[in-house]
Amino acid sequence: MDVEALEREAQGAVAAASTRVALDEARVRYLGRKSQLKQALRGVRDRESGMTLNAARERLEAAFAAREADLDRAELDRALTEDTVDVTLPGEEFARGHLHLLTQMRREIEDTFLGLGYEVFDGPEVEEVSYNFDALNTPEGHPSRSPVDTFYVSDDVVLRTHTSPGQIRYMEAHEPPVYMVSLGRCYRRDTPDPTHTPTFHQVEGLAVDRTITLADLKGTLLYLARVLFGEERDVRVRTSFFPFTEPSAEFDVSCFLCSGRGCNVCKWSGWIEMGGCGVVDPNVFAHVGYDSERWSGFAFGLGIDRIAMLRHGVPDLRLHWENDLRYLEQF
Repeated sequence: MDVEALEREAQGAVAAASTRVALDEARVRYLGRKSQLKQALRGVRDRESGMTLNAARERLEAAFAAREADLDRAELDRALTEDTVDVTLPGEEFARGHLHLLTQMRREIEDTFLGLGYEVFDGPEVEEVSYNFDALNTPEGHPSRSPVDTFYVSDDVVLRTHTSPGQIRYMEAHEPPVYMVSLGRCYRRDTPDPTHTPTFHQVEGLAVDRTITLADLKGTLLYLARVLFGEERDVRVRTSFFPFTEPSAEFDVSCFLCSGRGCNVCKWSGWIEMGGCGVVDPNVFAHVGYDSERWSGFAFGLGIDRIAMLRHGVPDLRLHWENDLRYLEQF
């Protein structure tokens, strides 16, 4: 085989290739597995012939690589010259997610109380019985302590049934006056229905200062109701009983579906319960070392899930937990 003639022919084919396709075809013809050069290399029997053939192969490979680079540069130059991009056109819009409705409500409530001068406090969801019940003046035989109502991790540890233990932890670490809210997830053995779920969210508020009365509590809750629901929603505070407040009350908002006439969502009462509230019991102050003769306070716990339900006319609390995008995308 005439190696020099073959190389000249290959170099000519490289120079004549004006596209990447033509160059690849020439590479296969002169450097492919079935090319004359590769066949000759397989049949080499002496050192001198091998060196000659390998030198020719290396020169051709370098020629092909150089021509490939030239073609790439030429294509880039052509694209830059002929292809135009209108940078003023809007780009492709990508769908973006957003915060869950309950997270939106939680942040709005936080902002409302921060504006009133309260501090936000996060307590643990897995709580000691002493904080969840004992420090909140809940007696041993109270129904809320029963495993029928509460998730027990062990004899001394529960999944918190309310955010009220945050009050105790905060007061243990701070001297009065105190203005704090604690928001988070709570757990109870409730049967799911339109207004109850085993897992729910609560906002707990506590104010401790001199000469605080039940009127201060009512004014705070009415202010929150106006911020969240507007002036058209009716509210009421009715007497009740909780171990950790005395006097105690419950805070209700008029049903959004029936406007107070009665329906299955409000259990035909015309009202939907938001949560409990009241003046802090002196026994709670005694547990954290506050002097109930010098300090008074109010506390409240409201359901964030129910606040979202009322705010947006959601007929069933369980929708918050079903991860149905048709529902979630509405907010």
